[in-house]
Amino acid sequence: MTNAAEPTRWEKLPFSDAPPVARTHARAVSLGAVEPTQDMRVLVVFRPQTPFSLPCQALSRAAYRQKHSTSDAVISRLRTHAETCGLTVERADPAAHLLILRGTCQHAVAAFRPAGLGLYRAGDREFIGREGGLSVPEGMAGDIVAVMGFDHRPVARPHYRRAASPNAASTSYTPPQVAARYGFTSEPGTGQTIGLIELGGGYDATQMADYFHQLGVDRTGRLASVSVGGAGNAPGDPNGADGEVQLDIEVAGSVAPGADLAVYFASNQGSGFYEAVSTAIHDQTNAPDVISISWGGPESGWSAQDMNAMDQAFQSAATLGISVCAASGDSGADDGTSSKVVDFPASSPHVLGCGGTSLPKSGPEVVWNDGAHGGASGGGYSGHFAKPSWQTANRNSMRGVPDVAGNADPETGYQVVIDGQSSVIGGTSAVAPLWAALIAKANQQGTKAGLPGAVLYRRAVDFNDITKGNNNGYSATTGWDPVTGLGSPKGAAIVRLLGGNHAET
Repeated sequence: MTNAAEPTRWEKLPFSDAPPVARTHARAVSLGAVEPTQDMRVLVVFRPQTPFSLPCQALSRAAYRQKHSTSDAVISRLRTHAETCGLTVERADPAAHLLILRGTCQHAVAAFRPAGLGLYRAGDREFIGREGGLSVPEGMAGDIVAVMGFDHRPVARPHYRRAASPNAASTSYTPPQVAARYGFTSEPGTGQTIGLIELGGGYDATQMADYFHQLGVDRTGRLASVSVGGAGNAPGDPNGADGEVQLDIEVAGSVAPGADLAVYFASNQGSGFYEAVSTAIHDQTNAPDVISISWGGPESGWSAQDMNAMDQAFQSAATLGISVCAASGDSGADDGTSSKVVDFPASSPHVLGCGGTSLPKSGPEVVWNDGAHGGASGGGYSGHFAKPSWQTANRNSMRGVPDVAGNADPETGYQVVIDGQSSVIGGTSAVAPLWAALIAKANQQGTKAGLPGAVLYRRAVDFNDITKGNNNGYSATTGWDPVTGLGSPKGAAIVRLLGGNHAET
């Protein structure tokens, strides 16, 4: 390690306190200190040169770089400090507001001084956990949104549920049948790319092609996987993350058969989740127009800096005209905790939060709620993000979740194939790619939907209002509510509404 003169003054990074490991992983066992020689990969997220102003017309990537890239001087100053402490630079990306550093734990601790750092085991997984805040030399904190990579605990879970009833085969739908029930238009999404964020699992391309063939879907869009931070397409557990990955592909791919699908695989930790999202947004090879996220966790399990960094990335997406859809969670108003809390990233005001309904073959569409152990639409009010200006129907001062909804009840769920085996799956996991496919259809009109919430709240009439049911904390009412949002889509109306939204400049 390089010997460096001790800086005279340090300052704590705002919002950098991490929640106690015991609160987020109650059964975690402390294994002691982290070895000084442990390899570390640290992501430093900077502020943009010019703040975002949303909603806005979509910028080209060249215009975005010119207006918003973090200045070289800001990155260089932190880079010099990190290298003095023994870290090396893996990548410096001003347009993505990102500096990735590598080195040992000893080097990383010297550079950012975490208040608490330890090794833990929860179940069969060992991870590094951070508590308390982080610090940098005085004068640098104002340019930094987050320093990520000291905390490897899992932050998210997939939001899908398998049908428990043997009758689900007769009460469920193929994804195109769900789209037809909602009146989706015939545009295949040609020329569009849907990015899918995955934090584990994988798929077999031949099995995916067989699924589409069995449905009679003529898939013309391509399917590609993108490795992020060393993670990759790794199928092998049909009862685990494979179910999420393949559900996302099969819903988005069959409802928008002309759209390309780019699947971004990253590790399930704060820095991995962030890097997957950032990679998708700034990917000039696949260039997604819509991003679907079916993973998340309660806001109470996230550090504020990680949520702020992710939200900034979603603002970047909207500025580039990229829409982001996120599942609102499958555990009702408490999101699997002991108190009312919403799921992140659906709680970001710059994503389209997607809640869940039950869509029977006959009778009214209602809130999805199968009881405490069966799952229910996630929803409520953020404890971190203020209400965005366009969420006019929300009378609370904080961001309300979800914005929209769709079929999520496993008993009226989606007929899919996971690792070659037929299954019926529901959950808000299916709603995010369903809405992503609908937005791809709208984008095919020649414009980019960008930040869809800013437009959708103007036209409540373009939704099927869900007025019956609850999520064990809030009840559905006429108009927007924190259970199913504005409601489920009237597909053709949504395409017309979003299709005339923003033009690229």
